[in-house]
Amino acid sequence: MRVEVDQELCISCGACIDICPDVFEWNEEDKARTIVEEVPADMEEQAHEAVDNCPTNAIIEE
Repeated sequence: MRVEVDQELCISCGACIDICPDVFEWNEEDKARTIVEEVPADMEEQAHEAVDNCPTNAIIEE
């Protein structure tokens, strides 16, 4: 599983980082970004939860 944050849609709410800090972090513009190329299998459930909880649907699941 792969995830990517659309920087145009991200409003810096931080939900994804709170839910899955091993996959998401803040970038230099204070927007969320992914820090892994491939989501580890043991973190997929958390990553799905982050996708589902993004208020602007900025996280794209591939």
